[in-house]
Amino acid sequence: MKLLMALPILVPFLTAVLGLLTRRSPAVQRRITFFGTGILLSTSIYLLTLILSDGIQVLQLGSWPAPYGITFAADILSGTMIVITGLLGFASVTYSHETIDQERQYFGYYPLMQLLLFGVNGAFLTGDIFNLYVWFEVLLISSFVLLSLGRSRAQIAGTLPYVVLNLIGSMIFLVAVGLLYGNTGALNFAQLTVKLSDPALGNIARPISFLFLGAFGLKAAIFPLFFWLPASYPAPPIAVSALFAGLLTKVGVYALIRSFTLLFPPPLGEANHLLIAISGLTMITGVLGAVAQKDFRRVLSFHIVSQIGYMTMGLALNTRLGIAASIFYVVHHIIVKANLFFVSGIVKIIGGSFQLERLGGLYLHRPLVSLLFLIPAFSLAGMPPLSGFWGKFLLAQAGLESGQSVIVAISLMVGLLTTFSMTKIWNEAFWKPFPGETKLQSLNSTEKVTLLLPVIALAAITVVIGLFTEPFAHIALRAADELLGREAYIKAVLGSTGGQS
Repeated sequence: MKLLMALPILVPFLTAVLGLLTRRSPAVQRRITFFGTGILLSTSIYLLTLILSDGIQVLQLGSWPAPYGITFAADILSGTMIVITGLLGFASVTYSHETIDQERQYFGYYPLMQLLLFGVNGAFLTGDIFNLYVWFEVLLISSFVLLSLGRSRAQIAGTLPYVVLNLIGSMIFLVAVGLLYGNTGALNFAQLTVKLSDPALGNIARPISFLFLGAFGLKAAIFPLFFWLPASYPAPPIAVSALFAGLLTKVGVYALIRSFTLLFPPPLGEANHLLIAISGLTMITGVLGAVAQKDFRRVLSFHIVSQIGYMTMGLALNTRLGIAASIFYVVHHIIVKANLFFVSGIVKIIGGSFQLERLGGLYLHRPLVSLLFLIPAFSLAGMPPLSGFWGKFLLAQAGLESGQSVIVAISLMVGLLTTFSMTKIWNEAFWKPFPGETKLQSLNSTEKVTLLLPVIALAAITVVIGLFTEPFAHIALRAADELLGREAYIKAVLGSTGGQS
């Protein structure tokens, strides 16, 4: 059991080490990375099934009981997130085979990707607020290098705001952790939950909660802290952009959900009232930015911002259905957004550009690619019966049950604007005749496998979630029960010995 809990962290770390040892042989490095990411996905799925059947799993390193030792805890939310991390990592490694050049491979592209997954899974599994800060730094350092690897002018320009703003967020995070420890003497999530339930700490806990909202909100790219994202995410290769778009902002969303359900629940977490307004503004500014763009990747990047508003909306409602809807929407968005970036990379190979006015003719000449775009695009817009429709339906239902009709109206309006922007991409890149003098390119046999298979797999998952929604929604509701109940988490961590619940 201890080994199983550690595998989502150990596997990418060991894969990165083996990748560095074989850096002079790119073919061997790719095989090691592919195999390691496959193991990560398999073990993550098994861990989630164990959580669903046996409850929260806990590992205490060195057999030191909480709160004295380093705690890793996997509840349904954590287990779901590491499964999605393994899935997206596997898809990105496959997509990278034909899209990452030899120079980037030589300078450590694959080990850096594994270190990113290492940091992301550590953040999802840690049971300690300070170690959450440490895992954030691990994933940020690897993401800094991945973003700038290649040294192009666009990459350097995109890296600077990303680095500066995330360092500011880390500084705010560290200050908040210091204040929290200074006033409670605790860092373990479960112990903090118990201590912060003391009404005497309410006056100091409220301002600290706003610091956490600022730190995690910056990393999640909520309004008005989002402007670094559209400048940064379009810069690296598509495999990196897809991985970033799917995972990095969601770690910030995860941290918001974890802290504002476990540590700062209402009425202590009065930041929830502010978060309702922020969610609406994030939706609106993100989608308006997307509508104004003419570059495929920048449209998608602004939509990341817009969709973050939906995820924080459910958290701000602070109801069982609202939290469940947020979790459901996070999973849906990771799959759909990464897939759209993958499709944009295929369009670039075929049409030679990311600029929409330079593209066209794909519907007639590349019907499979066109279909593979429509599935995640319709899902992002919330078209039934795809996964995005059910995510927005659950959020709207939760909002109406809570009497928050304004944010529901905003979410529906933003959905219409999302449909408009996806239609713009369709009309420009797929429907109109190809404006170039040269012909559209074709994918070679290897590209057809390594580029199309991840896209087909993610599109199939989107369709399956949409057609068979009930079991996925049930898991999200169980996760919400754990988060809002809190007792099961406290008992599993503080009452466990030997690393097991």
